[in-house]
Amino acid sequence: MAVLPDNNISSAPAPATPSGKPLIDLILDTLDDAKAEDTVAVDITGKSSLADHMVVTSGRSQRHVAAMADQVIGALRENGFGKPRVEGLPHADWVLVDTGDVILHIFRPEVREFYNIEKMWQADFAADQH
Repeated sequence: MAVLPDNNISSAPAPATPSGKPLIDLILDTLDDAKAEDTVAVDITGKSSLADHMVVTSGRSQRHVAAMADQVIGALRENGFGKPRVEGLPHADWVLVDTGDVILHIFRPEVREFYNIEKMWQADFAADQH
């Protein structure tokens, strides 16, 4: 998994689970447990008002994409983060899970390749750092 550094770190602490684990770590650990593939986490703190992190990952099939989304949603609930907004679960080609602080995109590989959203965000941030 690739985590892109950001030199503009916010002074606000990241939301944490009752055990003290940051929300982004809970999501990344859950994705790892769910056998997510090619996970990329982008720190967008101070770059976007949408969230602090964007995570993009792939599942092998529609069933795998849906199962990963369900596993993340369950982990969020179990750790006191409530129910996130979820889009795309019925078709499971591209599922978006929005926790408010982390936006998670789970794709089937060919759909991810078509939209290539992490490249767009990474290019935007690289341009901002010069």
